[in-house]
Amino acid sequence: MKNKTKSSQFEFVALMAALMSVVALAIDALLPALDIIGIAIGTENTVDNQLLITMMFLGLGIGPLFFGPISDATGRKPVVYAGFGLFLAASLICVSAQSLTMMIIGRVLQGIGLSAPRTIAIAIIRDLFSGDYMARIMSFVTVVFILVPVIAPALGQLVLDTYNWQGIFYIQVIISLIVMIWFWKRQPETLAVNKRVRFSNKVFKTGFKEVIRYKTTMGYTIISGFVVGSFFAYLSASQQIFQLQYGLTGAFPIIFAGLSIAIGSAIFLNGTLVLKYGMEKIITTSLLCFFCISLLYVILFNSGSNPPLVLLLIFFALQFFAIGFLFGNLRALAMQPVGHIAGIAAAITGFISTLMAVPLSIIIGRFISTSVLPVFIGFLICSACSVGVLIYVKRSNL
Repeated sequence: MKNKTKSSQFEFVALMAALMSVVALAIDALLPALDIIGIAIGTENTVDNQLLITMMFLGLGIGPLFFGPISDATGRKPVVYAGFGLFLAASLICVSAQSLTMMIIGRVLQGIGLSAPRTIAIAIIRDLFSGDYMARIMSFVTVVFILVPVIAPALGQLVLDTYNWQGIFYIQVIISLIVMIWFWKRQPETLAVNKRVRFSNKVFKTGFKEVIRYKTTMGYTIISGFVVGSFFAYLSASQQIFQLQYGLTGAFPIIFAGLSIAIGSAIFLNGTLVLKYGMEKIITTSLLCFFCISLLYVILFNSGSNPPLVLLLIFFALQFFAIGFLFGNLRALAMQPVGHIAGIAAAITGFISTLMAVPLSIIIGRFISTSVLPVFIGFLICSACSVGVLIYVKRSNL
C-alpha cells in the first residue's frame, strides 16, 4: 500500500474522510434548525431540543460494539452497507416524526447506523497501514474531517432558508448515498477471508474483563467521558446559546465554524507537539488549562449574566483549543496497554466513555436556558474530576 500512486492515495484519504464525515454532517447540519424542529414535533421545553444531538451520540457509542466484531467476521464492506441502510431508514423516521419520542428513536438509530462507516474507516486504515505510516494517513484523514463541522451548520442554514427542516435530512441522505456508491465502486475489501474471526458473545466478555484490568486504560477512558460529556453539553446547546440567548440567528453558522477551527488547530498542532513533548505531558497541560479557564469564567461571571459576545467567544475558543489536544491523546493512551485486543478494546472504551458523556451532557444541558454560566460550571466540574483521575492514574503507575 505504500506504493500507491499519489492520486490513488489522495482518493483513499478523501474516501475514508468522507465515511467519517457523514457523522459530523448528520450532527452539525441540524444545529440551526433545532428550535424549529422542536416546534414542529411539539417539545414543551426548549432544552429538550438538545436531545436531538445527545441521543445521536448514544447511538454512536452503542454501534461499534456490534459493527466492530461483525466486520471482523464478515469483512469490512458488508458492515458499511448495513450501517448506511440503517441510517437511511432512521432518516425516514426523523422526517416523519410527530413527537419528541419518535425523533429521539430516529436519532439514536441514525447514530447506530453511522457508527458503522466511522468505525470501519479506521479498521480499513489499520488493515492497510501500520506504525508511523498509519498515523500519517490518519492525520490526513483528520485534517479533511475537520472541514465538515466548519461548513455543516452553514449548509443546514442554507437548506432551512430555501426549503424546510426536513430538507436537511434529505440532503444528509443524498450525500450518504453518494459516499456509499463511491465506497462500493472504488474501495476493495481489505480483510482477507483467512484473517476473519468468528463472531461470538465470548468476544465481549473476555474483552471487557481484559479492559477493566488496566488502571491506565480505565483512567484515561473515564477522563475522556468527562471531557467529551462537557463538550457534548456545549454542542447540543450551542444553537440555544447563540440563536436564542444572543439573538444571532444568521451569524450562528459563522460563529460555530470559527470555534470549530479552534479545535481543528489544536488537533493539527498535536501531530507535531506530541512527538516533542509526549502525550502524557500534553494531556496534563491541557487538562490544567481546561480547569483554569473554566474557573476564571465562573469567578468573573458567577452572577449568571452573559458576558459580551467577543469575551464569550474568547473563552470558548481557549477551552476548545485545550480540548482539541485531549480527544486523540486520551484515546491513544487508553489503548496503549490493550493493543493485543485493539478492535474490541476500542469499541468497549468508546462505549464506556459515551455512557458517561451522554448523561453528563443531558444533566448540564438541563440548566442551560437563559445563561451560559451552566456550561462553564459543567466544564469546571468535569475538568476538576478529570484532574483528580489523572493524579490517581499517575500515582498508580509509580
